[in-house]
Amino acid sequence: MTTLETTQSRLYALHCAACHAPHNAFTLQCVSDCCAQPLLARYDLAEPISRTEAINPADNSMWRYRALLPLLDDANLVTLGEGWTPLLALPRLAARHGLRSLLLKDEGQNPTGSFKARGLSMAVSRAKELGVTGCIIPTAGNAGVALAAYCARAGMRCVVVMPRHTPTAFKEECYWYGAEVHLVDGLINDCAARVRELNSAGELLDVSTLKEPYRLEGKKTMGYELAEQLSWTLPDVLLYPAGGGTGLIGIWKAIREMQALGWLPRHAKLPRMVAVQAANCCPLVETRAGRQPNCHAYVGQPSIANGLAVPRPLGEALMLQVLDESNGSAVAVTDEQMLAGMRELSHLEGLFVAPEGGALWSAALHLLHTGQIRPDEQILLLNTGSAQKYLDNVLGRANG
Repeated sequence: MTTLETTQSRLYALHCAACHAPHNAFTLQCVSDCCAQPLLARYDLAEPISRTEAINPADNSMWRYRALLPLLDDANLVTLGEGWTPLLALPRLAARHGLRSLLLKDEGQNPTGSFKARGLSMAVSRAKELGVTGCIIPTAGNAGVALAAYCARAGMRCVVVMPRHTPTAFKEECYWYGAEVHLVDGLINDCAARVRELNSAGELLDVSTLKEPYRLEGKKTMGYELAEQLSWTLPDVLLYPAGGGTGLIGIWKAIREMQALGWLPRHAKLPRMVAVQAANCCPLVETRAGRQPNCHAYVGQPSIANGLAVPRPLGEALMLQVLDESNGSAVAVTDEQMLAGMRELSHLEGLFVAPEGGALWSAALHLLHTGQIRPDEQILLLNTGSAQKYLDNVLGRANG
């Protein structure tokens, strides 16, 4: 068990992602009052705290970074052991393609089978702390499953709204956790519209991506873990599947916090962040390429990577900021390329990754072939989930 000094949160404020106006971190908040944009948690980083003081090595979960997370009272902790997922070397794949160092962080080993466990553990814990009794979410699949599990753990009501074409495994798991499930024709933006209708009275907390401040804080723990697992260094290139973008934003937030704390070497080279999207739904790629002013009118199509079918992400501006600050890029891959990536990771490394993970490897190969990644660089793929729940999408294509 951690000591009072290491578990006490340094949270002190929230601020608007657009205009930086401060908001109260100790009352229930959604988006900012000023700009209707995401609220970001701020911590007191001015007073020095060492890694030894801040991290509980006996806690093999994301909660080992307790001082830099927003929960104030351990009595409100809602956990299933999420986080501290393995960082795996991929030597056979690296050898085949002449790479010095290829790594994969496997978020499919989280409770509920994806990285969404981190964000929803945090969001539900903080919601419980602030007196919330029920939550609602639009989802492409994994987030709904995670919310259903953590609400069940917390004894909260849970309402999940997902596309009708979502693979059966996601729907069934939500039912098993006792969630109320609504199916909608369309993509996640259509589900969001249905959430607004269902929650018009505001009885439930809307935990849509970046519409409350704390899913992001759970996701950022991936950044802390990566640095710790790499002995407080960072890879040269980090590829991340970006739908709503919370993980991409969160990892970069963690890197900035570690810099402020002095946990990274003063002149450490930061990774180039690569946002990988589906060719069927790639609003960030289109905006970054200048083919549209923003994603507000973008129309996407379904993909076998359900989590990438997010046509109008609220966090677009924050994602673009991460790519700009890291000298990164945005890449789109087709569904067939995702399957090829899944196949090679399975055959050579024994990893059955989600289509989003397959997309990362296909994107990495493209960037290698175009010279945007060098073979001598350390390349990290952040696989966000297991392929087990996507069998409806990929069944019959394994030998294609």
